[in-house]
Amino acid sequence: MLLMQRLALRQGLQGMTIALLCLISLFPLPSVTLAAEHAPDQEYFEILKSIDLLGEVYNEVSKNYVDPVNTSELMYAGIDGMLRTLDPYSAFLDVDDSEELDEQTNGQYVGIGITIATLNGKFFITSVATGHPAAKAGVKVGDHIIAINNKEITKLSSDEVKTLIKGATGTSMTLKLERQGVKPLMLTLVREEVRVNTVSYSRLIDGVGYIEMKSFGAHSADELREALQVLQQQARERQLPLKGVVFDLRNNPGGLLNAAVDVASLFLPKGSDVVSIRGRAADVVKLYVTERAPFDVALPIVVLMNSQSASASEIVAGALQDLDRAVILGERSFGKGLVQSVAKISYDSSLKLTIAKYYTPSGRLIQKEVKRASGKRKVLPAPQPADAAQVFTTKNGRKVYGGGGILPDIMVTDATISPYLDELRKKGMLFLFARDYCAASPKKVPSLERELLMASFRDFLGKQSFTYTTDAERQFKALKESMVSAPSLPADERVKSFNTVEKTIELLKGQEIATASAEVAAALDVEILRHYDEQQARQAELDGDLAVKQAVALLSDSAKYNSTLQPTGLVK
Repeated sequence: MLLMQRLALRQGLQGMTIALLCLISLFPLPSVTLAAEHAPDQEYFEILKSIDLLGEVYNEVSKNYVDPVNTSELMYAGIDGMLRTLDPYSAFLDVDDSEELDEQTNGQYVGIGITIATLNGKFFITSVATGHPAAKAGVKVGDHIIAINNKEITKLSSDEVKTLIKGATGTSMTLKLERQGVKPLMLTLVREEVRVNTVSYSRLIDGVGYIEMKSFGAHSADELREALQVLQQQARERQLPLKGVVFDLRNNPGGLLNAAVDVASLFLPKGSDVVSIRGRAADVVKLYVTERAPFDVALPIVVLMNSQSASASEIVAGALQDLDRAVILGERSFGKGLVQSVAKISYDSSLKLTIAKYYTPSGRLIQKEVKRASGKRKVLPAPQPADAAQVFTTKNGRKVYGGGGILPDIMVTDATISPYLDELRKKGMLFLFARDYCAASPKKVPSLERELLMASFRDFLGKQSFTYTTDAERQFKALKESMVSAPSLPADERVKSFNTVEKTIELLKGQEIATASAEVAAALDVEILRHYDEQQARQAELDGDLAVKQAVALLSDSAKYNSTLQPTGLVK
């Protein structure tokens, strides 16, 4: 019986091979010039042979492996493994993944306008979108979701909870919420299309506009134009000239290529080069130029970047830098310069595949080459090492450098977060404390007195049984375990030595926590404000942002700004 199944599969694979061979003859694959180019017939044979082998291995494993196998997941795992040998961005997307990608790129989804997170096994609302069903119903940041549609969600995964929240436009759902100080709330909400504005925040600072963009979606250019118009109007009302705009692309992972071109077009003359893509196939070579009417081609711009600014962010920054249209301030960007094409394939799935690389107008490759996974299968040729010293020139003749990513004109390193504060955030201590704090004063924002705030926070951490382990403690624990069986020291001397080191480490830990106290207090201020008003919280963050302060100062000094864009003005 098994033999008959194998023969049937073999015949099916041979039929598939013949069909593929016919398709290949009708639609030839693009040729690639290599040092030792395979003859086309040999290349087609290798493709068909590989398909044949894959089918046989899949059949053998699915039918004869010692334990029952989920055949769908087995195939998906094989596809994932194959794509993983290429780059971090090529991926197979099943039905759910495809829908999520559509939401991210379109900037909209059907839901009620909330963001959720799990802390201590509970689901909390961490953000509420203004103007959408949740906000209209009075849902607040910090609310604990107990049930959705009368179904307890404690034991559900995040994906399962998101599935319960989403649905068709116009359908209703119920939320059971726990809010401190009041009885559990039961709310009925009607789902609607929620559009996420990629311009997350904007304000006027001393006559300088500040705009923060968190991603690049289908409506980003329109949202940016609207924010610019509002800032322009605010400056007029205050009878101030708009000195310039700080365009904050820090931690912006990118998005749609066309959105990046449209965003750049707001600051560049029509017909300006923005980015070119170059791929393996001859038809995957294209120059993208601005086609929209600009907002202002002379308004001074400072673009903020950091190591997490990627893809579309780098396209915009690279174009504005190469055309001497903006000063770039911050850190070298991430270096994600690979173009993905999303192809719809069978069974409502998609294949996200890298097909080209991005180049700025001066010719710089945005992609920073990454170390590929090691293994005996050499799927791709060895990458050429990036040359960080390679020099390119801007429109005005300034020197800019290769090496992947966008190197700023003015280097400003992001402030580092202390390990202690980082651990508090990861374990949700700031969020949970702010939730308790705001429950005591639900109607107004209280004035925050630092010493009392920190004393209250320390008590809260004690009740939460929060523990912080330093790197030194972890390393010392490993050392102790490795020395338990070591005969070099008598047991009593070893214990005495351990106790001395432990006391020193504990002392250093106390000093580290004390040093981080002011940083933690400032973070608590912001988190508490965020539970009342997310816009006020963002304003408080910016008040202490050194990169923003430096950008505002540069735009307030037109002579210095202009000199930075001249060939002698490069600041390393």
